[in-house]
Amino acid sequence: MKQRAFAALAAAWAALAAAQQPAAPPPPPSFAAPNLTPAGVRAMAANCAPCHGTDGRPAAGSSVAPLAGQAREAIVEKMNGFKEGKREATLMHQIARGFGDAEIAALADYFSHQRR
Repeated sequence: MKQRAFAALAAAWAALAAAQQPAAPPPPPSFAAPNLTPAGVRAMAANCAPCHGTDGRPAAGSSVAPLAGQAREAIVEKMNGFKEGKREATLMHQIARGFGDAEIAALADYFSHQRR
């Protein structure tokens, strides 16, 4: 009888100890894969318009570099330079960090095909 009582008491203590343990943190959120469809790439490129102009053509007299018509490889190289902190920038180093390699490649391809 004492063994049963002891086993029940030990089980109760174990259950109480387990209940007092903090819950495991929730898993990190899973983000959607980048939308690399033509519409998705156009939507990403639209985010560049406030500084670089519609389709990568800034306003006349702007000091911001045009993206339209640049070589794909040059755009990828510059974006990676911003992303890695190797190129000086006021905002682009922060913006570039938000893009993955596939997104940078897709944007570079998009802007390289735009007329100047």
